[in-house]
Amino acid sequence: MNALSEGAILAPGTPAGVSGGPAAAVDTAERWGRAMHAAALLAIEPAALGGVWLKAGAGPVRERWLALLDALLPDDTPRRRIPLNIADERLLGGLDLAATLQAGQPVAQRGVLAEADGGIVTLAMAERVPAATATRIAQVLDSGEVLVARDGIDSRLPARVGVVALDESTGDDEPPATVLTERLGLFLALDGLLPSHCQAPDAAELRAWQHDIAAARVAWRQVRAGDEVLQALCGTAAALGVDSPRFGLAALHLARMAAALDGRDEVDGDDCALAARLVIAPRATRLPPQQSDEPPSEEPPEPPQDQAPPPDEPPPDDPDRIPDKPLEDAVLEAAQAAIPAGLLAMLQASLLMGRTRSGGKSGAAQTNYRRGRPTGSRRGSLRPGIRLNVIDTLRNAAPWQPLRRREREAAGQPANGRVLIRSDDFQVTRYQQRSETTTLFVVDASGSSALHRLAEAKGAVELLLADCYVRRDRVALMAFRGKACDLLLPPTRSLTRAKRALAGLPGGGGTPMATAIEAAQQLYEQLSRRGDSVVVVLLTDGRANLDREGRPGREQAQADALAAARRARLSGMASVLVDTSPQPAPQGLRLAAELGALYQPLPYAEPRTLSSRIGASVKALVAA
Repeated sequence: MNALSEGAILAPGTPAGVSGGPAAAVDTAERWGRAMHAAALLAIEPAALGGVWLKAGAGPVRERWLALLDALLPDDTPRRRIPLNIADERLLGGLDLAATLQAGQPVAQRGVLAEADGGIVTLAMAERVPAATATRIAQVLDSGEVLVARDGIDSRLPARVGVVALDESTGDDEPPATVLTERLGLFLALDGLLPSHCQAPDAAELRAWQHDIAAARVAWRQVRAGDEVLQALCGTAAALGVDSPRFGLAALHLARMAAALDGRDEVDGDDCALAARLVIAPRATRLPPQQSDEPPSEEPPEPPQDQAPPPDEPPPDDPDRIPDKPLEDAVLEAAQAAIPAGLLAMLQASLLMGRTRSGGKSGAAQTNYRRGRPTGSRRGSLRPGIRLNVIDTLRNAAPWQPLRRREREAAGQPANGRVLIRSDDFQVTRYQQRSETTTLFVVDASGSSALHRLAEAKGAVELLLADCYVRRDRVALMAFRGKACDLLLPPTRSLTRAKRALAGLPGGGGTPMATAIEAAQQLYEQLSRRGDSVVVVLLTDGRANLDREGRPGREQAQADALAAARRARLSGMASVLVDTSPQPAPQGLRLAAELGALYQPLPYAEPRTLSSRIGASVKALVAA
């Protein structure tokens, strides 16, 4: 066994005395040894494996692994780093604006992916990389080249690279884009490893590893893999629900690399097991079929005690005896053992309950031309509030300068060395802003509502608050009674504050419906100007008895309420009206019609029923 294989079993220099006991130290040493083995395999040919999905937070453990990978690669291997918000021109290449303006003709520049041809690129914060950038990187991984066809440039450059995607997501954070991760053959999780357990090899071991990797880099494509190996890898992937054929191919490449790294010319069961652990197991989507626990109906008779075992079988007490087990079963067991226990439990629960987990989002990304994070530019006209992208405008105009100069000279108008810009060249900057989703509850706490359904309305709002908390939405609470409408809770994600404000909501007094609708509209417009997606949930019986000035009079109060509702509808306020009267009343139905609101008459409804119906309406409005 060579130096690398020995180091993969027990990391050199790993201390035994650690918190958690010797068993935890051995498990940590085994994980770090497997991580070092993965770095060596990736260093053989990164492009053949696509790269590695490295799930680890920033810290010394991740830096040591990256430093080891860097040391195992040849010195002349290109290395590049892709920042989070890289522009397309820098990623893929495009027009070199300064050189083009100086030369008077289009001059192309190479992008990061083309510069890293034959090497690796490190993708920082892969979980936050925009979907468009992830898609462009995936296209380059598929084709092995960069195609640039814009701004007067038409070039095709080789870009066989391996990607090291650094995933720092935790908890309910979204993982990196699937279009990218399914092209990265290796998956490696370094979470939970302590720096004291992750020792790099010494200089002598590192030289031995580099020698083995250099030999494997030449020989791995000649390593043989029989039909049994292919059947074992494909069968394991199918049993664990890994349907993409890319992972089967990556596992085959990894098994052949592992054999070449160990100095062999044929793949064996250990190579298949390693490939299943590093490639297939982390992508499992279901549990393998359960084997029956019933004992066989007939057992073979035991041989007499005085009879020796058959000559073609090893003695029962031979410690090197290998159990007779199909390779596919052994590889499946190795892959299943590499799946974290928590993942198996989650998959089992989803199978038993017949559903899968889905996470919430605090808001959707909105594109506009005024505020947010710049996301590129597009052709447009100059209008108030629109920002001209000067660089992209010059880049758009640069290829046409020779033709425009000739046109001006033919018309007797010398160019005088100026850059000639036309309205078709204008590029305006686009911005992307993360939209918050805010649900504004406006609760009628007047005497009539308190007499009828205020307790049920409080129960329904409390359940809705919990649902908003799960979706990471913000909530706000307003209540109207007497002559005023008060903001009891500004927009917040604090479930405790929302429940406390709701529990202290008193009841009694008049119903200033017009004042409440106007206050809700003002807060709606204030939040909407910030880019929020706002839904107003109005819980009332619809019986107004105080006008806008706070004077009693049911007829005038009802007219003011309808007028305020019409103004709110014209402002575009998205709303749901919940009629909390004992029976559906015409006042509530007419008020909902003037508001343009979804109407929910709920007589004799329990709070949970009320909550489910309102929640469905809110989700429909947010989706719209």
